[in-house]
Amino acid sequence: MTRYFLAAFFGVAALTLSAVSIGAKEAPASATTKTSAPVKPGTEPLDVGETTEQAAQNGDSVAAIVNDTVISDYDLRQRVALFVATSGVRPSADAMKQIRSQVLKQLETERLQLLEAQKNNVSVSAADVDKSIDNILKDNHLTKEQLNAMMSRNGVHISTLRAQIAAQIAWSKAVQGQYGDRVNVSAADVDDEMQRLAEGKNKPHFYVAEIFQAVDNPEDDARVRKSMDDLEVQMKSGAPFATVARQFSQNPTAAAGGDLGVVIEGQLPKELNDALIKMRPGVVTDPIKSVGGYYILYLRGRQEGADAKIPDAGEKVNAHPDTLPLARVLLPLPPKATKDVVMKVAQMAAAIRTHIETCDGLPEFIHQIKGVVYMNLGNMRVADLSPEIQHALAQTESGETTLPFESAAGVELIVRCDKAQPKLTAFHVPSRDEIEQQIFEERIGVLSREYMRDLRRNADIELPGEGFGAHKNTNAENQ
Repeated sequence: MTRYFLAAFFGVAALTLSAVSIGAKEAPASATTKTSAPVKPGTEPLDVGETTEQAAQNGDSVAAIVNDTVISDYDLRQRVALFVATSGVRPSADAMKQIRSQVLKQLETERLQLLEAQKNNVSVSAADVDKSIDNILKDNHLTKEQLNAMMSRNGVHISTLRAQIAAQIAWSKAVQGQYGDRVNVSAADVDDEMQRLAEGKNKPHFYVAEIFQAVDNPEDDARVRKSMDDLEVQMKSGAPFATVARQFSQNPTAAAGGDLGVVIEGQLPKELNDALIKMRPGVVTDPIKSVGGYYILYLRGRQEGADAKIPDAGEKVNAHPDTLPLARVLLPLPPKATKDVVMKVAQMAAAIRTHIETCDGLPEFIHQIKGVVYMNLGNMRVADLSPEIQHALAQTESGETTLPFESAAGVELIVRCDKAQPKLTAFHVPSRDEIEQQIFEERIGVLSREYMRDLRRNADIELPGEGFGAHKNTNAENQ
C-alpha cells in the first residue's frame, strides 16, 4: 500500500483528540506568514530565497546562505513544523535538533536544485502542484479542508507544502531537460530486460521502497551514516517511511515516497539483495552501505515465482484460534458525548488503525498520541471477551487490527499480536511499456545523482557558526 507523507494522520488525530478531550485551543495563525510576490498566472513560484541584502532589509535571521541566496530561520522553522506535523512523531529536544539539522541540509539541496532549475528557465505549473496534492489527499482519504485545518493547527502555512512539492517537480523537469534526450531506451534494451524477467520469473519479486543518501567523499562516510541512523530512529518512533523518504532521500524516487517498484531477487547489489531476501513485508532495514552511499530499504510486498503454488482461501489453517495475544487501543469519550464527537473520535481511531502493522513498537507509537490509552492484554481466551470484541475479532486475521467499535469506555481498536502470515501471490511479467519506463527511470536516476553531486561540489554554502562574509567553495554535503 502506497503511503504518501500525509498518511501520517496520527499527528492530526492527536491534535483533534486533545481538542475533544481537554478543550485545547488552536494556535493562532503566525504573524510572520510571508506573502508571495505576484507570479505569472498558471505557474508556481520557484522560491529561490532572498539575497543577503534583501534578508538584511527584511530583518530575517539567517539559517544558511546558498550561492548568495538566504534560507531564513522562518523557512527552516516552517519545514521542521511541516515534517513534525505530517510524520506523527513528537520528538524530544535532542531529536528535534537532529531533525532541524536534517531538514536544513535538505533545504540546502533543494535551494541548489531550484537555482539550477531557474538558470534553465524551468517553470512549474500550479496545476501540477495541485495534482500532486490531490493525489496525496486521495491516497489518505482527506479533503482540502482537513488538510488546511491540520496545517493551521500546527502553524504551518500551506505555501510551505506547495513550495516543497514545486521544488521536487522543478528538479525533475531540470533533470529531464538536461538529460531526457540523451537517455534512449531501444527495443533491444526492452527485449534484453524481458528476457531477464522471463529467466527470473520463478524467482521471488519484491515491491521495494528506498531512502538513499550519497557519500561523495570518504570523509563524509561517518556523517552520512549518522544521518541515516537518525532517520531510522525517527521511523521506529512512528514516522512513516514515505514521509521520511520524501523529505530526506536523495534519489529521484523521493518524489514517490521512495517507491522503487518491483525488484527481482538478485537484481540489486549483493549487500542490498542479501538484506531483502531475509525481510518480511512491512519491515525496514538498518542503513546499508552500498554503491554511492547508504540505503534504507522498506519491503512493501512480495510475490513468489510464477510457478509457485499459491494456497487459496480454503487452505488457511486455524485463522481464528480460541486463544489470541491481544493489545487494546482506547480512545476515551467524554461523558455524554454527542454523536458528532463520537464520529470524530471514530474517524481518528480509523486513521490510527491504518498505521498499525504489528504489535512491535506499538506502545511507543501510541504513547505519542495524547489522550489515547494502550493496554497489553496478553493471551486471552476469545470466549471470555465482550461480545463487541468477539464480533470485531471475527473479521480479522493474524496480525490485523479490528475496525473501530464503540464500547462503554470509548472507541476501541483490538490488535492481534499473532504474527501475520504472508499473503502469497504469483509474479506476472510486466508489459513492454512498463519495462521501457522502468529502464528510463533507472538511467535518468543515475544521471540525476551525478548532476546533484556536481552542484554540491561547486556550491558556496555558509552557516551562521562559520560567520558570514566572503563565500568559499565548499561541498554542500560537508556542512
